[in-house]
Amino acid sequence: MIPEHILAEIREIVGSSRLLLAPDELEEYGKDATKLGRSPDAVVFPRSAREISSLMRLANREGISVVPRGAGSGMSGGAIPVSGGLVISLERMNRILEIDPDNMVARVEPGVITADLQREVERLGLFYPPDPASIKISTIGGNVAECAGGLRAVKYGVTRDYVLGLQVVLPTGEILQTGVQTMKGVAGYDLTRLIIGSEGTLAIITQVILKLLPKPESEMTMLALFPDVQSAAGAVTAMIRSRILPTVLELMDSRCIECVRDEIQIPIPPNTGSMLLIEVDGDEAMVTKQAGRVEDVCKRWGAIQFLRAKDQVEAETLWEARRNLSPSLYKLRPHKMSQDVVVPRTRMPALISYLHELERDYGLPIPAFGHAGDGNIHVNIMLDNDKPGEEERANKIIELVLKKVIQLGGTITGEHGVGITKKNYLGLEISQEALQLMARIKKAFDPNGILNPGKIFSYKI
Repeated sequence: MIPEHILAEIREIVGSSRLLLAPDELEEYGKDATKLGRSPDAVVFPRSAREISSLMRLANREGISVVPRGAGSGMSGGAIPVSGGLVISLERMNRILEIDPDNMVARVEPGVITADLQREVERLGLFYPPDPASIKISTIGGNVAECAGGLRAVKYGVTRDYVLGLQVVLPTGEILQTGVQTMKGVAGYDLTRLIIGSEGTLAIITQVILKLLPKPESEMTMLALFPDVQSAAGAVTAMIRSRILPTVLELMDSRCIECVRDEIQIPIPPNTGSMLLIEVDGDEAMVTKQAGRVEDVCKRWGAIQFLRAKDQVEAETLWEARRNLSPSLYKLRPHKMSQDVVVPRTRMPALISYLHELERDYGLPIPAFGHAGDGNIHVNIMLDNDKPGEEERANKIIELVLKKVIQLGGTITGEHGVGITKKNYLGLEISQEALQLMARIKKAFDPNGILNPGKIFSYKI
């Protein structure tokens, strides 16, 4: 519990109306999309970097754990206050401070919803490409903290590729500007990139300077159905080898297809074993040319059906399959454990074949889907926590999957982060020497270990 005299100081900083203490209100701010949770002792809603600075100086002095929070849409437990303490919610720091069309940059506060920013810049003919699945609720600050990816990463990259600079508050209270507002800048160590993806363990983000692009003139959505994952993966590799770089290149395996079959308006042949959802963008002539080449590649690799959206309405119909997927998986079991692993594109069939082996060995369905263009596969272990033994079997599957991913030359997380759900597996990928260096970096930023403790590392920093 936070002592009353400390709460009094917090009230002096943010006011009573921006401090939550009621147990039912605190519970909401102790959870994220993992469905795990622990209630904090208090939640505050600052409106400025200066207020956050004062809060951090107080917390550092008193040894109070602090957890920064965006929308709570994270998938690795990064926003869960595992040690209680104070949650600093950034949801009210949600202003788009500036959009500069001439220099193609935007300056925003961390609580801006990603979809809201995209909508505003597109009104000016500009484009902010990162598009995590939680785009309608996730915040820019949370996207930066996790280095969010999304469907368009195959062509446009991930969040870090669009962050030019940051304003942050250090755990000891200093307000720091990192990076630049220009397209180039190499002065000193790149603190901006260090903070991106650090999952709220090094600093609290209070402003973000983002690079924008011109909005593409046109786009086209396509759907290709294949008899198996090997054929679909072969088509993916062939497309990229042929210098076709789709905006979106999403894959579903047969388990996923069965879950969405009855919910979309597209007839799916019974022998369908894999599905690719493909999108290309650019000027109209380029889009037409690339779409034709995509169709040729898919047919060469054995596509049993190929659909090309004629307009936006048909495109939305094709997107139904992807949007309905995650909730549809609960037809298989009432609970889910998800992993966002990445392997080289050519090794996706080997990974999915291994998942089928694990299904047979452990008796749990493991549907897989994801971003085929960059090898980022979302592995979903479906289970019933109320049935004896299923949770233990699911945890064993996770361990085996992550070990297999490393054997295949991949990484244990592509966009969800480490948080609390993967910290015990980080040593599979990162050497002890590198982990010790990371620990020293954490200590330099946060000497008293108060900022988002218990995340990423499986031992006390």
